[in-house]
Amino acid sequence: MRCPSCGYEESKVIDSRSADDGSAIRRRRECLKCQNRFTTYERLGERPVIVLKSDGSQEAFDRQKLFRGLLIACAKRSVSPEHIDQLIDDIENSLRNSGVSEVRSKDLGEMVLDRLANVDDVAYIRFASVYKDFKDAEEFSEALKGLK
Repeated sequence: MRCPSCGYEESKVIDSRSADDGSAIRRRRECLKCQNRFTTYERLGERPVIVLKSDGSQEAFDRQKLFRGLLIACAKRSVSPEHIDQLIDDIENSLRNSGVSEVRSKDLGEMVLDRLANVDDVAYIRFASVYKDFKDAEEFSEALKGLK
């Protein structure tokens, strides 16, 4: 595992434990060169869920892409990266447990919004404004009414 700090490829495992209700293994590692400590997750390799985009293209579900989008929506809010990870875990588990191999990007966005509505109103509006491509203040107003 490459060190995120210095790029060195050798590290040692300091601690391992179950994560995400047993669907992953969380490992604390230490770089053998710079002694930086970092966390990795090991997950079972499964057939990826395919996201069907509105333009007709397809791409594999990418939890890092979703994490980045949620991190932007939750910027300067009291939502921790761990909480965002839990939200994504819940979405990913829901998709895998439903047995679907494809999900429309619209449905995925709605899953995110359903969960964000219970977490932080400002993050919800930020995510919705990008996801739903608001054109004017009236669309913001309608989204705010939906939160109440």
